[in-house]
Amino acid sequence: MSNQLELRHIKYFLAVAEELHFRKAADRLFISQPGLSRQIKQMETELGVQLFERHNRKVSLTQAGVYLKYEYQSIIKSLDKVQKHAQLLHKGKEGELKIGYIGSAMHKIIPTFLLAIKKVYPNIHINLQEMDNQAQTSGILDHNIDIGFVRMDRVLRGVEIRPIFEETFSLVLPKSHPINKNNFKDLSQLKDEPFIMFDSSYSPSYYEKVMQIFDEAGFSPIISHNSVKANTIYRLIENNLGGAIVPTSLKEGYDLNIKFIELNKIEHRTTLQLVWSKANPNPVLANVLELV
Repeated sequence: MSNQLELRHIKYFLAVAEELHFRKAADRLFISQPGLSRQIKQMETELGVQLFERHNRKVSLTQAGVYLKYEYQSIIKSLDKVQKHAQLLHKGKEGELKIGYIGSAMHKIIPTFLLAIKKVYPNIHINLQEMDNQAQTSGILDHNIDIGFVRMDRVLRGVEIRPIFEETFSLVLPKSHPINKNNFKDLSQLKDEPFIMFDSSYSPSYYEKVMQIFDEAGFSPIISHNSVKANTIYRLIENNLGGAIVPTSLKEGYDLNIKFIELNKIEHRTTLQLVWSKANPNPVLANVLELV
């Protein structure tokens, strides 16, 4: 195809091919009939084929014209689809959203969040990555993820933070442990027993908050193990290797020989925070933030 043939030629050709009448096609295109006739003749010259048979006032397509009508209609439909998709991407109604999260967010917040996104923006593709708090804030700045769900009170410069869910802590013990909801008074009852902690690398501020709970109970815990995975901690507890303090929402989704005692009499709470960057160019992000 010659470089002189432009998209307008295709649209002019299709108008005449569909109307089979130059005047009606010209009216449809809001151009003069002589101007349309010149454009079609120019197209035929550029292609080196005759597109229409002209008999007085009758117009019909040649064999080449019939073939090009079908092919050009398909091309125009594809172009329209591409343009509409680009507009949706620009408006943030289609595209990809990369979400980082800590494990506890998956038990309640993220499923609800994903359902809200699906309802309003069904064509957004979601990419989920479980990551520790520090990795998420770094990922936000590097645009490796668009938003994150963390448990930390301070973030790196350039990262926006918003609290979205506050909850109590719970004590986790083996199911066979003599202390239960009925005879539990305070943590000092467990001062001589080992505890399994979320590793400080998981979130220094979260780790410090848990340590403050022990401080107010009047003792420093005997730390037997550290982990960043709740399932690992629970397996260790199930095997009588210690107890733990976790966000209360982490009692959901596990069927193990462990029990939870909610620490609702202490003032300390843990907050799940949403993090993102205003510098992120992803148009999906602004729309999704409105759903939080």
